[in-house]
Formats: sequence, C-alpha cells, structure tokens
Amino acid sequence: MFLSRLRELMENSESLMAAQSVTMLTISMLLSVFFLPGNLAGCPSDFMFVNVPRQIEALSGSCLQIPCSFKVKHDDYNPPNPILGIWLKNTIDIISNPNSLIFKSDGSVNIYSLNMIGNLNEENCTTVFPDLKTSYTDTYYLRIEKGAFRANAICDPLHITVKDSPWSPSINVPSDLKEHQSVTVTCSAFTPCPHSPPQLTWNLQQDSLRQTEKNTDGTFTTKIQETITLSDTHDGYNIRCSARYPVIGGNKTAETEVTLSVSYAPRNTSASISPSGLVSAGSWVELSCSSRAKPPPRFTWFRISKYGTFNVSVGQVFSFCVTERGEFYCMATNDLGNQRSSVILLSIKEDQVSEFQILNILKILSIVLLCISIIIFECWFRFSKKPKKETNEPIYVNNVMMTEAS
Repeated sequence: MFLSRLRELMENSESLMAAQSVTMLTISMLLSVFFLPGNLAGCPSDFMFVNVPRQIEALSGSCLQIPCSFKVKHDDYNPPNPILGIWLKNTIDIISNPNSLIFKSDGSVNIYSLNMIGNLNEENCTTVFPDLKTSYTDTYYLRIEKGAFRANAICDPLHITVKDSPWSPSINVPSDLKEHQSVTVTCSAFTPCPHSPPQLTWNLQQDSLRQTEKNTDGTFTTKIQETITLSDTHDGYNIRCSARYPVIGGNKTAETEVTLSVSYAPRNTSASISPSGLVSAGSWVELSCSSRAKPPPRFTWFRISKYGTFNVSVGQVFSFCVTERGEFYCMATNDLGNQRSSVILLSIKEDQVSEFQILNILKILSIVLLCISIIIFECWFRFSKKPKKETNEPIYVNNVMMTEAS
C-alpha cells in the first residue's frame, strides 16, 4: 500500500517526476509528511513551520478570523511557482478521506465559503470562516503546495470550538484603590471576528472610546476605557459592562459586573454620651465614637481642660466614673487620614441649678416669710388688746383721801 501511494503521488505530480535531482532524503521527508502520523513522523518542522492557534473559539452565527503564518525552508520551495493554500478538516490523509479537503486558495474547492485574506507570497495564510455553525467544531490542518513542494502542518493542528453562547466581557480595574486616585477602568471582549466586533456598553460614560486591538497571538480584543477620580462614594459601586455580538439574524449578549473596593479616610466622625443630660457625681457614663472609613479606623479620646488637651483613652468606647464636669471629643484615624468629632459636654447635677429649682426656693422663702409675718402680727395684735390690771390705790380729792366706796 505504501508503494501504491507513492506511485499515485508521483503520477499526479508532474513536477516531482521531472525533478531528477531530488535526493532520496528529500523523498523520505516528503513521505513522512504525507503518510505518517505526527507522533510517528517526529513532526518534521525543520523545513516547514506553521503558526496558528492550537485552540480557538468561535460564536455560531458569527465569523471567525484565524491568524495564520508559515515559514518554509526547503530547496523545492524556491522555484517561482504559484503558492496554493489548502485547509483540511479532521485528517490530513486526502487519499483515504477526500472529504477532508474543504478549501483551496485557487477557488477550486470551498466547502465553507472560506476567505484566505492573507498573502501567501508573504507567508501569510490568515483565513476567515463566515457564518459558523456548531457542526464546524473540529480539528483543521493547513497544507502548502508550491511546485514540487507539498507539506501538511501535522505538528500544528488547529482545533475550532463553535459555541452558541457569547463570551462574558472582562472588566479590568487596578488593585489597591484609594480615594483621590485617578484610575483607568477597561472593559474588554474577545473578538473572534474583527470585521464584526462586539458592541460594548457600560454604566460609566456612554461616549467612552471603543477600539479593537490585535493581540500578540494574532487574535483580537475589543475594549472601552474610562479614567475616573476615585472618592469614598465609589466604594461598593458596581460597574456593569455588556458585550453585544452581531450574528446572523440578530445579536447575542453577555454581561459582567464588578464591585469597586476603595479605601478612604474617616468620614462623618461623631461622639455620643450615655446617659445623656445631667448625670450624678459618682455615676458611670459611656462615651461612644463612630466613623465611616476604609480600612476601619482607630479611635482616640481627648479631654479639654484649662491646663490643655489630654489623651485619656484609646478605643471606640470610653467608660468612666463621673467626678467632675468636662469636655471630650474623639479622633478617628486610619492610614489615609483622620477626622475629629465635635465636642460633647459632660455636666453633673451639682454644677447647675435649674430655673424650676430657683422658683421653688423663692416660693418656699415667700411662704416662710409670710408665716413669720403672720405670727408677728398675731402676737402684736393680742398684746395690744390685753385689759389693764385693777389697783386699790386711794384717790385724793382736796387733800382728802377717799375710797372707791365713798
């Protein structure tokens, strides 16, 4: 069977029959390329190398551009003969399976309506698959022919997977976000067909610049970017990006969402006291500090006195026994800054006499004074109304003593 294949090959190739100077080594190399599987042939890539992705995905109803290039180092490749690019499906054995041949660059065969847009003279075999179907999922091989030279890329198979569902876009946000920082947010989507790129939209500015870029491996990515200046309000903000792929008969859409985590200095720092209002000397009070910050803040308590301001406690809550009045405030601090609360006043009952108490005292004093006045008046009145005491002293009339009876 080996000899019959060789005979058929030589009969179908007039150039090979005319090339009397072809060495047996060259013939053996060609035979190994045509007839032996890659693991047995040792992948003779020393005279032809093809650069295609080993794995690539496509979307049904859309197109797929396959980046492809090749490099040939062989004497039979030099004559100025036209180059023929061929795509084979599933197998490289055309003789045993002629249905594997799906495309020839001369237009004689084109089962899937492929378009080899690369210039073969420049060793560019880039090819576009239009309107893919899931049944196109398979392994493909490139074959190059030029004059007496024929070689299959058995070492560089291309496996295409056709999906029904689109790829979710990716959102790239720098790590370690901080307030006041300007960052560039990027939403990107895999673009199997740069001739029909996905439409990207998000909940940032809708006029963000869209561009399709070529990757180092020859594939393409479509992206939009926006530069924003971060603040504390961006912490927990959800960025949603949607990629809409145009396909035959409509569109297919996928969405991605990420949540921003932004560090910021303390905000809305406040202090409270419990119990509120006047407190009794010797009782316990609790001062509490709150603040919004990321990372969570550290809390420090200060007391203001006539001798200055002093650090009196560390922690969110400060509890102590009241001995005298005072003014207090707290400070919230993290790596990005600090913020102090307003001052709270601690007052004890002995320090203040209310108006109500003053009125009560005045009422009591008025009642006491009124009672004293009434008692004094009553005593005077009784004393002034008391009858005179009777006496038996004689009464003299004309120097004559007379008694009361006479």
